[in-house]
Amino acid sequence: MKHLITLALSGTFAFGIGTAQAQTTWDMPTPYGDSVFHTQNIMQFADDVDKATDGDLTITVHSAGSLYAHPEIRDSVRRGLAPIGEILMSQLANEDAVFGVDSVPFLAASYDDAKKLWDASRVEISAKLAEQGLTLLFAVPWPGQSLYLTEEVTSIDQMQGVSFRAYNTATERLAQLMGAVPTTVEAGDIPTAFSTSRVEAMITSPSTGVSSQAWDFVSHYIDTQAWLPKNMVFVNTRAFEALPEDQQQAIFEASATAEARGWQMSMEETDEKIATLKENGMQVSAPSAELASQLREIGATMTKEWEASAGDAGQAILSAYNAR
Repeated sequence: MKHLITLALSGTFAFGIGTAQAQTTWDMPTPYGDSVFHTQNIMQFADDVDKATDGDLTITVHSAGSLYAHPEIRDSVRRGLAPIGEILMSQLANEDAVFGVDSVPFLAASYDDAKKLWDASRVEISAKLAEQGLTLLFAVPWPGQSLYLTEEVTSIDQMQGVSFRAYNTATERLAQLMGAVPTTVEAGDIPTAFSTSRVEAMITSPSTGVSSQAWDFVSHYIDTQAWLPKNMVFVNTRAFEALPEDQQQAIFEASATAEARGWQMSMEETDEKIATLKENGMQVSAPSAELASQLREIGATMTKEWEASAGDAGQAILSAYNAR
C-alpha cells in the first residue's frame, strides 16, 4: 500500500496539480547501486536541481532498482508512474535499432569518437524518445569494452573455437565473427563460468572486470575500448511541461552539467579500474597491429548490419558521424 501511495503522489505532482503547489517532488528510479558513478552523478544532478529551484522541485533518487526494476523503468516513466528515470540506452535496441548505435563494436572505440557519435546521434535518439512521450535530458558512457583473456592474443586466429561470454545480441555476433563460440553468461555469474570452464574469454568494461575480480581467472587485458555504451536520463514530457519555465530551465542546465561531469567521471573510472587490474597482476596492453586491423574489419561488418536494421535514421546518424 505504501508503494502505491508513493506512485500516486509522484504521478499527481507530475501532471499539473503539482504546479499549484509550493513544492513538487519527483521519484526517480535508477538501475544501479549507490557506489556506481552513474548513480553518484545523478544524485549530484538532483542536488543541483534542488538548489537551482530553491527546493521547489525535489528529485528523490531510488537506486539499484528499488522502485522499479531496470526493464520496467522506461515504461514507468512513459505511463507517468515516475516522472523521470535512467536506463542503459541499448536496452531499447530490440524495439528500435537506433538505440543500439553506441553498442556497435569498433564504430566508436575511444572517448573522443564516442562523444562524436553521441553528438551525431543525439537528435535521432531524442526524436525516438519524443514519439514515446519522453524528453531526453542527458547521457553518460560506461568505460569502454575490452578483452579479457587467459593468454596473450595478437590475432583473432587464436580465438577460433574459444568459448566466449555473450550478454546480448551484439556480443554474440562479435564472438561469431571472431570464430569464437558465444556462451550466455550474466555479470554475476562470470567468476563461476570461468572457474568451471564454461567460458574462456570475454569482452567487458574495466569496471566489471574489477567487480568480478577478473585476475582470479584471466591474465591478460587488451584495451580495445570496442564500444562505450551509455546510460540515458529522460523525463515524461507531460510532467516536464507542467513545470514552471524557470524549473524547466533549471533541469536543462543541471542536465548539461551532469552530462559533462558524467563523461569526466567515466574517464576517471576507466583509469582507476585499469590501474586496479594492473595492481592485481593482470597484463594490460593495447591490441597488436594485426588484431586491431582484424577487429576494425569486424566492426565494419557489424556497422553495415546495424545500418541496415536502423534504416533511414541509422543512415542519418552514420552520415553525421562520418562528417565529424
